[in-house]
Amino acid sequence: MIDDMRVVFDSRNRRACADRALVLESLQIPHRIVDDALSCALIVPAEYSSRAMDELRLYDEENPPRRPQRIEPFVYQNAIPGIVAYIIVIVLIAWLAGTSYLAEDWFGAGRIDGVLVRAGEWWRTITALTLHAGLRHLVGNIVFGAFFGLLAGRLFGSGIAWLAVVVAAASGNALNTLLLESTHRSIGASTAVFAALGLVAGFVWRGKLMSQERWSYRVAPIVGGFALLMYTGTGDANTDIGAHLMGFLCGFAGGILLTLIRPRLTNNRLQIGAALTAACLITGAWIAAFHA
Repeated sequence: MIDDMRVVFDSRNRRACADRALVLESLQIPHRIVDDALSCALIVPAEYSSRAMDELRLYDEENPPRRPQRIEPFVYQNAIPGIVAYIIVIVLIAWLAGTSYLAEDWFGAGRIDGVLVRAGEWWRTITALTLHAGLRHLVGNIVFGAFFGLLAGRLFGSGIAWLAVVVAAASGNALNTLLLESTHRSIGASTAVFAALGLVAGFVWRGKLMSQERWSYRVAPIVGGFALLMYTGTGDANTDIGAHLMGFLCGFAGGILLTLIRPRLTNNRLQIGAALTAACLITGAWIAAFHA
């Protein structure tokens, strides 16, 4: 038995000792792990200690300890103004359409019509978002829209959130129309609801707002977004699943793009400008619809 043994490494982490023991074993350096339940040490015969310590130093230099990724603090914003505006807009237009205000056929002028959208009536991709088939349809979209709008507004701010929702939802409607038969017709804010969900999922994933150390955490926003899409967006035979999916996908892409301006999301002037742009898009779309 060798009496003169030297400690070349010690740690409270037995895994660290075991890893270094493998290094010494690969180099055929005699060694032994001594463990006292609180810590462990790697010991070698005295004549091998110098070489062992050099080899372990090289191992440490080539395998630096992984430091947890620093997650920048995120400033959550006031989402209430955007939710209030969303509810006012869809309730107001529901009332105007229901009473045929100005003696106009709001549904005929604003609904998605595959033939007319392909013919260039782009505004229908926006106006259709503000129309509803009845009280149940309207209330459902108010509830889900307010919930997902709250999530989006907290991340992006009310102005940017709802401008992004309008653009993503209109893009989703356009893609859905191009992919379906030309006779396809639809109305409803549900495409906007799932665009908001996609925006949140894309931003959280790309912006790394959740822990990124484990693969399950990295894909959690995507899986969670699709799970909610499948659970709430695939209802009965009247559900426009294609519009929901396209809205979600366009929103997801928009969420990724919004990470590029993450430092500017708290800019009040930018938020106000975005809110006014969203209002102008909706107003302009309806003006175009009635003057087509």
